[in-house]
Amino acid sequence: MGNVIKEVIKKEKSGNKGIIFVVSGPSGSGKTTLAESLLKDKRLKKKIVKSVSFTTRPHRSGEKDGKDYFFISEAEFKANIKAKKILEWTRYLGYYYATPRAFVAKEINRGKSILLCLDLRGARKIKKIFPQDTRTVFIRPPSIKELRSRISSRCSMTKKDEISRRLKLAEREIRYSKEYDYNILNKDFTQAIEELKEIVIKEVGHSKE
Repeated sequence: MGNVIKEVIKKEKSGNKGIIFVVSGPSGSGKTTLAESLLKDKRLKKKIVKSVSFTTRPHRSGEKDGKDYFFISEAEFKANIKAKKILEWTRYLGYYYATPRAFVAKEINRGKSILLCLDLRGARKIKKIFPQDTRTVFIRPPSIKELRSRISSRCSMTKKDEISRRLKLAEREIRYSKEYDYNILNKDFTQAIEELKEIVIKEVGHSKE
């Protein structure tokens, strides 16, 4: 697996690759819902695919293994890191998340664009490896007050200290949002998803010129 990145970068220079879209945003910003809606767009279905990440966190209601995430144990996760099967990884609220290296290599070589939902650290890592072919998009909540409301309503069983941790992390992420190629304010979902679609359509079109 150690040669996977070299092969991907080599392919990158050929001009036959798709674009890697990295979407980030605080917990509760709506990034996952926006990403899912984007992937359902008929104009983009054959052009872009979602990367399915490894995670050590438990299933949430309605999630499917292999579709939403690859749910694995912490021991398996660390074994994958040691085996160099992971492109980037992070630890969030006690759980590990990672992008499978083989998946990205496979889709890149097929000429497909890839959609990744990552945190700030992950976005920086992907941008560093693929500087010419990565486009980063940050999803901003209308306000911290609104974000608190979204997190509380979505996770009614979430403890107050965890909500506070998420909000503190959100404030940090928002401070660094200027690093991203695009910022989208998710105040109105319809408008936000249209902005995201326009970005992807424009960038995918440019990559083929």
